[in-house]
Amino acid sequence: MKIKHIEINNWRSIVNTGIEFNELMIFIGQNNHGKSNILSAILFFFGEIGLQDLDFNQGNSELWIEVEFDELTDSERVTFQKYVTASNTIKVRKTATKGGAFSYHGYLEEPEEEWLKESKASEYTSREKAKELPLYDLLPESGRLTKEVFITAQKQYIDAHIGNISFSYTLESSNFLGVKNVAKGSLGDVFFIPSIKKAADELSPKGNSLFGQLYSRVISKIAETDENYKEAKRQIRELSKVLNKTTEDEQPNPNRPQELSMLENLLDDELKSWNSKIDIQIEPPNVDEIFKLGASVWIDDGVRTDIDRKGHGLQRALIFALIRAWTKMLKEEDKVGSSEDTTVVTGRKGSKSAYFIFEEPELFLHPQAQKELFDSLVTLSKEESQIILCTHSSSFISLDYYRSICIVKKNDLPTGTKVLQCTEELFADGEQHKNFNLSYWINPERGELFFAKKVILVEGPTDKSVIPLLARKLGVFKYDFTLIDCGGKDNIPQYVKLLNGFKISYTCVYDKDHQEHKTKGDKDSADRKSKLIEDCVDPALGGSVVLVNDIEEEIGLRGKSSKNKAFVAIDHVASDEFIIEETLSEKIKIIYS
Repeated sequence: MKIKHIEINNWRSIVNTGIEFNELMIFIGQNNHGKSNILSAILFFFGEIGLQDLDFNQGNSELWIEVEFDELTDSERVTFQKYVTASNTIKVRKTATKGGAFSYHGYLEEPEEEWLKESKASEYTSREKAKELPLYDLLPESGRLTKEVFITAQKQYIDAHIGNISFSYTLESSNFLGVKNVAKGSLGDVFFIPSIKKAADELSPKGNSLFGQLYSRVISKIAETDENYKEAKRQIRELSKVLNKTTEDEQPNPNRPQELSMLENLLDDELKSWNSKIDIQIEPPNVDEIFKLGASVWIDDGVRTDIDRKGHGLQRALIFALIRAWTKMLKEEDKVGSSEDTTVVTGRKGSKSAYFIFEEPELFLHPQAQKELFDSLVTLSKEESQIILCTHSSSFISLDYYRSICIVKKNDLPTGTKVLQCTEELFADGEQHKNFNLSYWINPERGELFFAKKVILVEGPTDKSVIPLLARKLGVFKYDFTLIDCGGKDNIPQYVKLLNGFKISYTCVYDKDHQEHKTKGDKDSADRKSKLIEDCVDPALGGSVVLVNDIEEEIGLRGKSSKNKAFVAIDHVASDEFIIEETLSEKIKIIYS
């Protein structure tokens, strides 16, 4: 199963916010706006971290995190049968009170008719009442009507008339699955990789480390299939029996080594005054644990050492390699059906879902390695795992996955942290999508727009090169304003739609394209393109600045060579003789306002 939606209430800087989830989730935003608080809320829900009074938002005494899951497997539908909706989802809330405890409660999809509610079943166990109900034919003709019998009939009736029954969705008062702390181990496995984490911690063969879990699975496989391993375990068990004073049927053990008996006798003599005796009992050791305790991992990159003596980049890469290996192993186990089930409550099996949470995965990685890692995480998200990350790097931003991008903002304390998403379809047809993607390949820095305070959309490379240079000359240049070369006037509306969707401020800078040599048809076409841009602009978020024909004409290069336009324009503007016309100066100031 996968996370479909999360709602967080009164957790740290978050007053209340809801987030739609995809297989891949990318949280970005300025420092101290709440990205880490969103991750920690998820970790708290899954039981990975504890709770402190400081986790409650601004004096509140109660908080809760609510998670809706979809894409349930057959096994998960059985485990969570009571909570599964008609659309194959379940929703669970974790509530905590300050200074108190926490609890999990599921949402129940109940029919609005009282006689169809499972909670009311005990009220209809008399034949006299049951005869008046439409489900009476589903009850046994004779015998006592128990609550369980009536509930079975309710389920049969609901299944047969699902389309004609009205349902209400309410939070149960009892504990989810009847167990207080059920999330950890039943709703899937969570792996959290913080921004600073020692690779040695994840390479430990003991405990719940990534390598430990991988290694345990390998040892379990060996124990099942390797005859030498099986024989070694048998011999160890037999040796343990030989060392004990009595046999399994409580008879004296004639084969026991004399040295052990001598040690017991010596100690017995010393304890005579206490009327006490010593019995040294040998329990067969867990061979699997022996192999864990004796395991160590060495890294050979030309020099064989432990991981602590390697650079941070290699340490980080190794953690990600463990994650990829983990998911591949889970995938193989699912294929052969040999993975072990996590039993949470008798008769119920825990979910095998995996959720990987990364905090600033770009740390210690060079740009190319960041891009490679992002591709790996995208692949991982398509292989039954859900990936959640927060980042400050545009290498982890792809407009192919714009629905996965969440901009985290905190405008003021009373409102708290909010998440901006764009879940609607931005492209009217496939051709628009294709052209949009092509423009991104031309401009690989496109992901920067999500980190900008304001975005300046321009037609091409000459505008992108000259406008910042003019802004520097005028002293109005700002580093947190990002210029995007849209690859032509036709693509600007698509960028505007994207920025509108994420509520990012912008200015569109485009050419009027009414040069003297152009025909009336050319000018009409240019006007139609300009209108498309203006029709998309949301005045609450952006505006436009129209250049007289083009940037070359604005800086006094009309009629000059069209070769190397960007270089010629930069060289012209950078010269000491260049003077910015007042009209152009005002446009640049508007662009950078």
